[in-house]
Amino acid sequence: MIQAIVGRKGSGKTKRLLDMANEALKVEHGHIVFVDDDKRYMYDLRHEIRFVDASEYMPKEHRSPDALVALLGGMLAADYDITLICVDAFHRLANADWENMASLFERLDALGSTHNCTFLLSISADSSELPDFILQYAV
Repeated sequence: MIQAIVGRKGSGKTKRLLDMANEALKVEHGHIVFVDDDKRYMYDLRHEIRFVDASEYMPKEHRSPDALVALLGGMLAADYDITLICVDAFHRLANADWENMASLFERLDALGSTHNCTFLLSISADSSELPDFILQYAV
């Protein structure tokens, strides 16, 4: 399953994502992972949440939808107990135009279904700029 927090830069998406990740500890029975493109928010998460700085595995020049799916799929392959993966800076990590991300969302949805994992994404854009295949996941 995919859920997306949509809003312009500075609208509080990251704070909401951090709060949702920390709150999920009360209801999730599996492991929670928080993925970002830097270490800025590492200490805003409870210690039970695994923080991953994606820039260590996906340098800017190698970021793509395929690289992002590989990173997230690798996490799920390494830890069968992950039930929630929060991804901040999703657009920067995917490094593609919104219109060209349909396949990425299909693949994430399939990964989530196969591994019983929810992907909670932070999407920096006005909802009027996004295609319907992304807006259907907005929370």
